[in-house]
Amino acid sequence: MSVTAAKGFVAAGVACGIKASGDPDLSLVATASGRPVEAAAVFTDNKMTAAPVLTSDEHLRRTGGHAAAVILNSGNANAATGAPGRRDAQAMCAATAAELGCEPHEVLVCSTGLIGIPLPIDVILAGVPALAAARTPQGGDAAAEAIRTTDTYRKEVVVPVGGTGAVVGGMAKGAAMLAPNMATMLAVLTTDAEVASADLRRMLRAGVSTSFNVLMTDACRSTNDTVIILASGEAGPVPDDDLAAAIGEACAQLAFQMASDAEGATKVVKLTVKGAASDADADAGARAIARSALCKCSWFGQDPYWGRLASELGSAGIAFDQERVSVCYGGIRVADGGVSIPHDEAAVAAVMAERHLEIDCDLGLGDGTALILTNDLTHEYIDENTGGS
Repeated sequence: MSVTAAKGFVAAGVACGIKASGDPDLSLVATASGRPVEAAAVFTDNKMTAAPVLTSDEHLRRTGGHAAAVILNSGNANAATGAPGRRDAQAMCAATAAELGCEPHEVLVCSTGLIGIPLPIDVILAGVPALAAARTPQGGDAAAEAIRTTDTYRKEVVVPVGGTGAVVGGMAKGAAMLAPNMATMLAVLTTDAEVASADLRRMLRAGVSTSFNVLMTDACRSTNDTVIILASGEAGPVPDDDLAAAIGEACAQLAFQMASDAEGATKVVKLTVKGAASDADADAGARAIARSALCKCSWFGQDPYWGRLASELGSAGIAFDQERVSVCYGGIRVADGGVSIPHDEAAVAAVMAERHLEIDCDLGLGDGTALILTNDLTHEYIDENTGGS
């Protein structure tokens, strides 16, 4: 169990025929009672906003932050589909509501897959009754499986809320177009902690800001990014700090799983820029490195080419003094004062060969710090994204 680990939730995943492969492609997370509970969401800031995002945002505004269910499909993003796409998203909510006994505006909707292709709504609507009938407290794995696209495995998490007995559970999908804010990703979190929707929204935004929003694999921002959390309240009230920490940890674990499963990636890179004049400068510098094809290729080639990092920092439009820059790979300093320094090359080579790589760049100018999760760039990424796949 993951997204159904919290008390009061059921889930299901089925194949309805969106994917030609016959793989699962329709997913549901709902309250066991069918009644709405406290809910919150964070959505993509891409102005080419997909129909399900517009629909879910509208429904949360209408209910004042409550929802009874989330229906999700994979294989088609229902993005760049105009008014028909919005009608289809509403139809998914209405069909789900009819099965659960709630109102259509109490259902949220998510889609992921190819952009610009009409949603096969008849296939989806025909599959909703079987999806609803399959819902169970043990259905979390099936729900997580059904939202996969190019993911090689399902992404799930359960985090205890301090010592309260409450938990935060979750599922997510995402393997490419991972660029803040957020990533080509869907995530549904649940908790059985009792919390007001305004507080839940604040906690979710804080959790997203240090997890999904520091995830950057290919610098491409999606049209459908959505993180939703539902709170049943069945475990009773808990300390705010404990719940906020658990939500943040759940988001962080799911984000790391996404980075580890990025399309074609052989490296998960934890990149820290520190010593900047401000946090904003550190963030801009880290993002410049993370979106650099040259830097990514050097990581794939296991080449500790620190000059590429420094070059990106120097062109990032931030405060910069080349004579103060230092760079470390896996804690081994290879450059200081803007020049190479003697170091254990064999040890660095061993670091570069690992699946997980930590890089620290120190600008030597102040206290500004930022962290980004990113990846290398490989032949497999190109193969995966050629031909509209």
